[in-house]
Amino acid sequence: MEKKSFYVTTPIYYPSAQLHIGHTLTTTMADALARYKKMMGYDVYFLTGSDEHGQKIEKVAAEKGMKPIEYTDGVVKTFKNLWSKMHIDYDDFIRTTEKRHYDTVQALFQKIYDKGDIYKGEYEGYYCTSCETFFTQFQLAEGHCPDCGKAVDIVKEESYFFKMSKYGDQLLEYIETHPHFIQPESRRNEMMNFIKTGLEDLSVSRTTFDWGIPITMDRGHIIYVWFDALTNYITALDWLDDGPLYQQFWKNNDEIVHLVGKDIIRFHTIIWPIILMAADIKLPTTVFGHGWLLSGGGKMSKSVGNVVDPLLLIEKYGADSLRYFLLREMPGGSDYYYSEDALVNRINIDLANDYGNLLSRTISMIDKYFAGEIPVVKDGFDTDLVALSQEVVSSYQQHMDKFELSLGLQSIFKLVGRGNKMIEESAPWTLYKEGNMDRLAVVLYQLVEIIRMSTIMLSPVLVETGAKVMAQLGIDSEYFTNEKLSFGAIDKSFKVNKGAPLFPRIEIKDVEVAMEKPEKEDKKAKNSEKNKEKSSKDNIDNKEVGDNLISIDDFAKCQFKVGRVLEAEKVEGADKLLKLSVKVGADEVRTVVAGIALYYKAEELIDKKVIVVYNLKPAKLRGIESHGMLLAAKGENDLRLLTVDGDLEEGAVVS
Repeated sequence: MEKKSFYVTTPIYYPSAQLHIGHTLTTTMADALARYKKMMGYDVYFLTGSDEHGQKIEKVAAEKGMKPIEYTDGVVKTFKNLWSKMHIDYDDFIRTTEKRHYDTVQALFQKIYDKGDIYKGEYEGYYCTSCETFFTQFQLAEGHCPDCGKAVDIVKEESYFFKMSKYGDQLLEYIETHPHFIQPESRRNEMMNFIKTGLEDLSVSRTTFDWGIPITMDRGHIIYVWFDALTNYITALDWLDDGPLYQQFWKNNDEIVHLVGKDIIRFHTIIWPIILMAADIKLPTTVFGHGWLLSGGGKMSKSVGNVVDPLLLIEKYGADSLRYFLLREMPGGSDYYYSEDALVNRINIDLANDYGNLLSRTISMIDKYFAGEIPVVKDGFDTDLVALSQEVVSSYQQHMDKFELSLGLQSIFKLVGRGNKMIEESAPWTLYKEGNMDRLAVVLYQLVEIIRMSTIMLSPVLVETGAKVMAQLGIDSEYFTNEKLSFGAIDKSFKVNKGAPLFPRIEIKDVEVAMEKPEKEDKKAKNSEKNKEKSSKDNIDNKEVGDNLISIDDFAKCQFKVGRVLEAEKVEGADKLLKLSVKVGADEVRTVVAGIALYYKAEELIDKKVIVVYNLKPAKLRGIESHGMLLAAKGENDLRLLTVDGDLEEGAVVS
């Protein structure tokens, strides 16, 4: 059978400064998808690179007393160093300064010009140097760039224009008939609404700087940096010569995926597909626009200066831990508030406590009860466990195929959690004391299978960890393939080897101190409220109750939305707290820490509809940032969450 092909790309990154953790998220997502598809038997091509042209690069290089290419050469080395340390296994790293790219961009521009879809005119408008983008007066945000917020310049120059307006209806029809072209759904709706307002012709050349690719027939004009940059996706496959890579991974491929941040999705879902339409080239299958990593109250950005250096995190916690955190925490299309406390908690809870500890305990028991030999069992398995393993594999693959990596990882940990629960329920130490070695063999074999299957599914994300698990279990690598991703595949005995913990638990004292402060402040606040209430009660008979009333304007400041609980878990070291993942919109999932653990078990809350205070300022509880609050009613001895009467969709506004 002929293999299917999968082509995945990241944006090519702009080397005006060092890369930050937001860029690392996109590239890690692409790498994990590439590894997953390879595991599933696909031929895969994974592309990343650097976008090195434009006025901003020319300016930065001049400030440093360097030629643009000298400057970008140095920055590109740092890009490649970061990707190496993050275990990013790309097939090609393209630079827009390479000759192959110059030739491709000029040929593509010429082809569209010859078709009559590029013409010469004059442009006057507002230009953002930082974003390398023109805007109309109506698109500006209080006179500033709507994307980065910086000041814009009024520019008037001769320019070549691309007839984007000609293709608006054709693009809209394509999006409507190809529902997976723009993902997630919220981005699709946003882009369709933008197109429906009408597309203007696009200025695709500049005369105010020299650092770029000149138009062949008019070398005084430099091709617009976005026309240049977007073309990289076909340059790398040798579109120009209709090469074998282009034939396999674009022309005859059913899965072409561009992963981008939501801030550049407009370029990838409007400008790029129209360029392809004009050049009679097929469109990509999917453009997936993920949300932003937020820090310091806003988008993580080099220009704002609120970035997190991934190299420091790799040095501190390891690449596998960082890869897992980014892909587990980032909820698809929604934004995520990054904090190092959340990173440490995710490592400790998932990787150290659940996954790593399950391996350590299992190996110790095999070593103690079976002299280090994994018992081979062919029947007597727990039927519910076998069913769960099949369900988890199916769920994992469905989510990964839809680029829902966070949900895919959550699926795996249902199986890991079942393994830890099995140890407590079956009590292997008691089975050993009672001499029930047959049942003990089944339990330990099942634990090994849980670890083995989980490790296979985690391998696209935890790229170093799999080899460590194989070494400690002593199991041959052939049992860690997708072909063996089913329960009961181990058919011969292997000898385990005790090793160091996969993920040592991280103890950070200053994190613990930071956790205490909000709780102390909370107690002070409660005491203050009690004093206020007492004072109010003492004087209730002597004053108007109007002092306790709020205006409709005060109430209107609060935003409430219907949410659905997707996931719930206890917060380690806190008897009263549960950490919830709550869906509050079509593609928005928030982390909410709620003090309801004394009244609800975590599993009771799954799929429960709740009311979320939506615009509450984020607060840190036990090192976890909570983005909202649940409404509840508290009686003398009980507490009940408020919900809605009927089946309203997530994100419905409560008023």
